[in-house]
Order: sequence, then structure tokens, then C-alpha cells
Amino acid sequence: MSNQAQPTAEFLAAFAEAWNRHDLDALMSFMADDCAFHATAGPDELGRSFVGRDAVRQGFELAWQTFPDAAWLDGDHFVVGDRGVSESTFCGTKADGTRIEARMVDIFTFRDGKIAVKNAFRKDRPAVATASR
Repeated sequence: MSNQAQPTAEFLAAFAEAWNRHDLDALMSFMADDCAFHATAGPDELGRSFVGRDAVRQGFELAWQTFPDAAWLDGDHFVVGDRGVSESTFCGTKADGTRIEARMVDIFTFRDGKIAVKNAFRKDRPAVATASR
């Protein structure tokens, strides 16, 4: 049995806050040593998978490279046993001006008080109009 505290909804809310701060070091502090991240898009059944701390870190960075203004809003989080869910509205603008606003969920698997797997899913909504500048 692990001596690590079981993650809670507050743990997931703090993880979401780190995403909104674009704080990569804080995000990685939530992740297990042998973690995996399955992104919302990619060529595989699970989107694009990043396995291991270095790859997961690169995958997280890629989110902000793709959407420099990325934000995860209106979060709702829950934990049951070794699994958890965060639901939010993802908002972000790509370099070409394409704006995404869609509900999404992250499904987590926990091990030893950390996130072992972050599996992201997002509604496939067409780009939304951006405000004229």
C-alpha cells in the first residue's frame, strides 16, 4: 500500500490551475515517474500518445505551442478510487487565427498519489468566429 495521499477533486482543480498558468514545472509535479498523456488529436486510436516524463512534458508544451492563449474554463472535477475526471471548456487560438471553444474531459488514472495517465477528449466542434481586431 502506498503512503501517498489519494488524489481528490481539489488535487485535479490545482492541476487545472497549473494548466491555466501555463506552469509546466507545476504540472509535472502532479505526474507519476512512468506517466502517459494521450492527446485529443493524433494518428492513433488514443490520439497521440506521449509516454514517460520527458515525452509527457513535451506533449504538454505542444498544447501551448499550438494554442498560445490556451485556457481551460468552468472546471468540474471528481475522483472515484484510482480514477478521476475533469470536465472543462477548452478555449484557444492557433497562430492562423483559428479559435476553438469546446467542452472536453480528461480521464485520469492515479498511482501512488500521482497522475499515471491523462487521457484527453474534446468535442469536435468547428472553429468559432474570432472578434475583429
